[in-house]
Amino acid sequence: MKYIVVLGDGMADEPLEELGGKTPLEYAATPRMDWLAARSEIGMTATIPAGMAPGSDTANLSVLGYDPKQYYTGRSPLEALSIGAQMEDGDIALRCNLVTLTEEDAPYEEQTILDHSSGEISTEDAGILLNAVVEQLDIPDCRFFVGTSYRHCMLWRNGRQPELTPPHDILEKKIGQWLTTDPLLLSIQKRSYEILKDHPLNLERKRQGKHPANSFWFWGAGTRPALSDFRQKFGKKGMMISAVDLLKGIAIGAGMSCAQVPGANGGLDTNYEGKAQAAADALLKEGYEFAYIHVEAPDEMGHQGSAARKVKAIENIDRQVLEPLLRRMDASGVPYRLLLLPDHPTPVRLRTHVAEPVPYLLYDSTAPQDNGWRYGEREAKASGNCVEKGWEMMRYFLQEN
Repeated sequence: MKYIVVLGDGMADEPLEELGGKTPLEYAATPRMDWLAARSEIGMTATIPAGMAPGSDTANLSVLGYDPKQYYTGRSPLEALSIGAQMEDGDIALRCNLVTLTEEDAPYEEQTILDHSSGEISTEDAGILLNAVVEQLDIPDCRFFVGTSYRHCMLWRNGRQPELTPPHDILEKKIGQWLTTDPLLLSIQKRSYEILKDHPLNLERKRQGKHPANSFWFWGAGTRPALSDFRQKFGKKGMMISAVDLLKGIAIGAGMSCAQVPGANGGLDTNYEGKAQAAADALLKEGYEFAYIHVEAPDEMGHQGSAARKVKAIENIDRQVLEPLLRRMDASGVPYRLLLLPDHPTPVRLRTHVAEPVPYLLYDSTAPQDNGWRYGEREAKASGNCVEKGWEMMRYFLQEN
């Protein structure tokens, strides 16, 4: 038996008037998801433990079978694992976003945050801008590492772990009340803005109608993580397929392999089919028993507040991930179980994460059901099926209960 998780990051949502009272998941043309749902168990699961922030870090730990209350030490330390930033005892890792602020004739504190991703800036451009700031800083205890797109990392030796606000939580708001109170971190953010707002690359981006990446923004601080080995925990050799450092870092921390998929970038134009191909190759050719396909695009479109683009991301998962993946699995004759779900909702209306339960779909190629469900939030809830603790879903999926 092979096991496949297909996770559409932030895919769940609320009913939207512009979609005729449907959610993006309900509105999207998803023939493969609906075919599966009619032959699957569907239901709801709570991936965010009570009292914890609704982030992709805690949620994906849950889906992978790790209780966040036991294993979570912060988001950025997991990303640090992915990009080779070696943490020592006493180090604090922080996510360093390249964000877009307004450039009004006003103090830094009075600028408004427009975009947490600087228009989904390319890694190449982001690396140039990050290094332009780092070259002018003289802080021996702080080391910077280039990540993917707008997502980067700072390691702070013997640092502090202050309260920090995710930038995607405060879009279109003046930043003053959300700024860190740590004097060092605030000084770096302000200095980055001074350097970046007039950087030639940002001036060119503005001429092209793109958002400038004109400020650092720190968040997601944490200490060195210690995850138990996935294979020892569940008895399955696992492969992670994701474009984002967070998921790769979780996989590395859990002793899983990470597939390198050309063109996988975490955006709407990611290489969906390449991810499906990588999962099928891992399961059918490379001796893996478990594959986790993570697609970031629905979450990014939720943060952008675009219902149409979120619908498109969901349709891309259906057509370009599920269709080729299941075609290969079925043709192989190898039995498999597939779990499809979001990690958390990212409502278009709110443009940030919420901690509500999410709909899951669990299909077994050896025991297809006949129930007529479609895959969506309301039908999953109406099913009456519920896995109350999301981190227990993995053992249920792997038939270890």
